[in-house]
Amino acid sequence: MPKILVVDDDIVNAKLIAEILEEDGAEVVTSSSPVEAIRIGDARSFDLAIVDVRMGELDGVSLLKRLRTRDPSLPILVMTGFGSVEGAVEAISAGAVDYLSKPMNIDQLRSAVRRSLHTAAGSAQRLPVDQGDDEMVGRGEAMVDVYRTIAKVAPGRSTVLLRGESGTGKELVARAIHRHSQRKAGPFIAIDCGAIPESLLESELFGYTKGSFTGALVDKPGLFSEADGGTLLLDEIGNVSLAMQARLLRVLQDQQVRPIGSNRPRSVDVRIVAATNLDLEAAVARGSFRQDLYYRLNVVSIAIPPLRDRAEDIPLLVEAFLHRAARQNSKPVLSVTPEAMQALVAYEWPGNVRELAHVVERVVVLSQSDPIGVEDLPLEVRGSRAGTPDDLTVDHPTLEELKRRYIVRVVAEAQGNISRAAAVLGVDRRSLYRMMRRYKINPSESRRSSEATVR
Repeated sequence: MPKILVVDDDIVNAKLIAEILEEDGAEVVTSSSPVEAIRIGDARSFDLAIVDVRMGELDGVSLLKRLRTRDPSLPILVMTGFGSVEGAVEAISAGAVDYLSKPMNIDQLRSAVRRSLHTAAGSAQRLPVDQGDDEMVGRGEAMVDVYRTIAKVAPGRSTVLLRGESGTGKELVARAIHRHSQRKAGPFIAIDCGAIPESLLESELFGYTKGSFTGALVDKPGLFSEADGGTLLLDEIGNVSLAMQARLLRVLQDQQVRPIGSNRPRSVDVRIVAATNLDLEAAVARGSFRQDLYYRLNVVSIAIPPLRDRAEDIPLLVEAFLHRAARQNSKPVLSVTPEAMQALVAYEWPGNVRELAHVVERVVVLSQSDPIGVEDLPLEVRGSRAGTPDDLTVDHPTLEELKRRYIVRVVAEAQGNISRAAAVLGVDRRSLYRMMRRYKINPSESRRSSEATVR
């Protein structure tokens, strides 16, 4: 029977975790005080500790270090409601074996506990802590998973493949990997392989020698040479021709480049991060992407979620973009009405985070009033809330029934996406699930309501 210590100043959350783990056969001791937890850790041994990051008396990373001073082999899981790349890096640098977001998904918690019980804390990778502003914003489970992977992969040399729709922030992830790597003092260079004609891409990547073709008046180093000792992001790698794929594969295998017009290869030490919004597996099956290059690039894969799947992060992103737009345009920082925020959360954002940033900047530049209202938003964003009949109060329901109807409508408008519905309601996913159970709302009812609204 594994012995687990759970430390969280939110005693309700600590007890909930304890109940889940005890159901799985663990012996669990909870504490709402990190100081008390140190005394408990001194008095007895544990197989695993789960600690919150933000606590009053002592933060979770400091507690982690104290516990590991006493028992360096103790695996420690860190949980937080305030996810960031830096938080993940600091926790894993201090010896955490994993990094989880709050409120926690029960299956994810159980999976992390199983992994941690078989992992020695001493095997956790150590990373340099850097406080650069990478502009990655998000505290939801999906983004915390991205932060955790960045923190674990950054120190090594492995090639990383970033997958995600256009506008999700793949270059920001690549920059974060570089910033938290041992190569951070070296250059970070990015190239959009899909935006450069095939005839020019080769010379951009590998360089050329003087006289190798008309217009080559001087030697020019390629981006592989310029990125020597650092990181090279090959964005939109799925758009590269088969011939160029063959040359890239050779460079990745040999770590040597040969400029156009030269017979003398040059050794380079470059970490490759590739990014794509295409399904490379399907491209391999079609024969438009080399299978050997795919395997070479796909050593570690990070999927960046689309904005529609992380609606709980939209208010945070809006706040960050409001400050950035105000700073860049010498304007005051504006606020947003609750109704306008609801519209922003409800919109599907086909252009993802990039589209949201542009919308916020446009509103900041054009707005003549503070706070920003629904009428200040673009028509396509306002349209996502238009046309819904106001039938919630037509028969003068009780307050409890009114609450129930409103939850049903919000979940229906979110097309069953609990994260988006929870963000509109201003609660977390777990709280929304509790309310749905309390008011006996099932997903099929919300789907019927959604279909009726569409008709």
